[in-house]
Amino acid sequence: MLETTIAAIGPLDESAMTAARDLQARLTKPAGSLGALEDLSVRLAGLAGACPPPLPEPAAVAIFAGDHGVHAQRVTPWPQEVTAQMIGNFLAGGAVVNAFARQADASVTVVDVGVATPLSFPPEATAGVADPTGGTDATGGRAVPAGGAAGATGGPAGAVPASPRLVDANVRRGTRDMTVTAALNPDEVRAAIEVGIRIAGELIDAGAGVLLTGDMGIANTTPAAALIAAFTGVDPAEATGRGTGVDDETYRRKVGVVRTALDRHRPDPADPLGVLAAVGGLEHAALAGLILGAAARRVPVLLDGVIAVAAALTAAALAPDAVGAMIAGHRSAEPGATVALRHLGLDPLVDLGLRLGEGTGALLALPVVTGAVRVLHEVATFDAAGVSEK
Repeated sequence: MLETTIAAIGPLDESAMTAARDLQARLTKPAGSLGALEDLSVRLAGLAGACPPPLPEPAAVAIFAGDHGVHAQRVTPWPQEVTAQMIGNFLAGGAVVNAFARQADASVTVVDVGVATPLSFPPEATAGVADPTGGTDATGGRAVPAGGAAGATGGPAGAVPASPRLVDANVRRGTRDMTVTAALNPDEVRAAIEVGIRIAGELIDAGAGVLLTGDMGIANTTPAAALIAAFTGVDPAEATGRGTGVDDETYRRKVGVVRTALDRHRPDPADPLGVLAAVGGLEHAALAGLILGAAARRVPVLLDGVIAVAAALTAAALAPDAVGAMIAGHRSAEPGATVALRHLGLDPLVDLGLRLGEGTGALLALPVVTGAVRVLHEVATFDAAGVSEK
């Protein structure tokens, strides 16, 4: 599946991009007055091979969840159980991603690709989320049905699922500790990538016009930093941030953990599957698969934060033309995100100092993407409107 998907990814269509540039020049506005939105609309035309390109709707968020053996190195104060608890919160509709998805009328699919705790949430459950200080933070609000049994594709044929749903695609119960041994073996990496490819296909077949990346995994910014440093060559300190807001001592330990893992494995960026195996997470691998699957189907994928852009580096290393399908939703406050975006040549649409993950930044950027395309569909040309040009 991976090789077939990569083979289907091609460059942007130059003729469609030329047509979009020509159309932008004839619309009733000064040339270039929409700034980055004009470039985005041209790129989306090239991806679709049509001018104007299809409107990026409906939107589907795919949240891939996994746990990490490196959690044992005390890189975060949050207990690992929070990964599973937050999945319950997603399914109950009580997380920030759910609020933003309702605002954007986007579907939410949660994929267990590597959670350490076996999941068993009844549709009516409302989860409690453990506090790292030892208390419990109730999510509150009404419960939203999870949309059926785990593993179901959800929703009628031809429609993206309307309620949060859980897909059971667990490859293994969390990664190994990357400071001790490789986080994953080659078969596990491939399996996780193909989970992402399958989810992309399911969502697109159900009608999604744009995919949004989401993630959940306590300690997952540590392997993300290792992936970014491995693919870009920057020093681990430049790629590593404070994640959930760790103190100075934990941050210094986190940088040291990333450095130790990279020194142990010496991952070769020319071997992206090997990099993922050495220091990656199952959600990073699955997100890379989602990106590749979207690119193969010529559907845009709106990237969220540092976890997503770490995965995007992997996807780009496997298929450079996949970058044509990527849109950087926002600039995460995690420093590694800026490093990765620079390496990919992508400019973020918004910069709000976010560092939550889940897909929240991508959802906030979604109206910008839709607006960029809607201009090509709906704005009159000078000739059609009878407006004089300069």
